[in-house]
Amino acid sequence: MPKLDKDADVEIKLDSAAGLLQASLTEEQRRGLFEHPGMRVIAIVELGSVTYTGHADGEDKAPQVKLRVKLAEAAQDHEQAHLVLEVMRAMMRRRKMQNTLDEVGPGSHDAEQAVAAALAAHPGEDEYREHQDRESRRSRRGRVEQHG
Repeated sequence: MPKLDKDADVEIKLDSAAGLLQASLTEEQRRGLFEHPGMRVIAIVELGSVTYTGHADGEDKAPQVKLRVKLAEAAQDHEQAHLVLEVMRAMMRRRKMQNTLDEVGPGSHDAEQAVAAALAAHPGEDEYREHQDRESRRSRRGRVEQHG
């Protein structure tokens, strides 16, 4: 595992593997991004480091880590985009309060509360499992087996 000086400024690069991000976008979003340069899509992503360079003693190269999108979900409508942006703003406000961000917007300074409020109308993990169980039972009931 690389060890860096505490003052080292690590450069971040994005890996070109974007399959998970592509899968999270609708066909309409993918076409829109192609046909309308500058179009934006709001997404939640999980990033993981895949490679790093510039960590050896005496090496001139600045430390750099390459990240890959590990999980991604894109907002599918304006309401979801608004919720994701509100969560992001709450997180930015927290960083401002911790003196790690230069600007702050109005509103609550509690990121956890903003996340809970934003996700209140979305299904939780238990609701999703129940839905999967119902769908599974429904598909088994509708299946006709033939033996010949």
